[in-house]
Amino acid sequence: MILLVIDMQKGIVDEELYAFDTFMDRTVRLIDAARKNKVEVIYVQHDAGPGSGLSVGDSAFEIVDRVRPEPGEKVFVKTINSCFGSKDFKEYMKRQEDKRLMIIGLQTNYCIDATVKSAFERGYEVIIPEGTNSTFDNDYMTGETTVRYYNEDVWEELVDAVTFEEAIDMLEQ
Repeated sequence: MILLVIDMQKGIVDEELYAFDTFMDRTVRLIDAARKNKVEVIYVQHDAGPGSGLSVGDSAFEIVDRVRPEPGEKVFVKTINSCFGSKDFKEYMKRQEDKRLMIIGLQTNYCIDATVKSAFERGYEVIIPEGTNSTFDNDYMTGETTVRYYNEDVWEELVDAVTFEEAIDMLEQ
């Protein structure tokens, strides 16, 4: 299994995210459990382009300290929503024998959604732990409604939705 941590960047991680404290606590705990149990942790950062404020070299582009990669952990950069839009990430994943991806991070309705669908189309078993993806309120839905809509409806046939405790158990096996 691989734990895929998406867009946990200083310019996106914000207390306005739905269920922020729970989301951050669970994200930190899953990363810690993966490391403790020798499960590979891969990070992906979104580069919105020069002048966006969320690009290589911008402080907002950096991964937040609470979940910062450790030396030796892979970090990939993408310029579109799906992590598979990164040529380097896609090539790296082709060489991996384990086709189980536990996906956590931001934002539910953008990069998490695109990556879930791309991974599913490529034959990965996608695992989504409860409370480990989040987003902001938007003009159409609250962050809570958005998270519930994707986790409980849109991805219903695409993912193995597990409780947080089940996710920890999976990483410890």
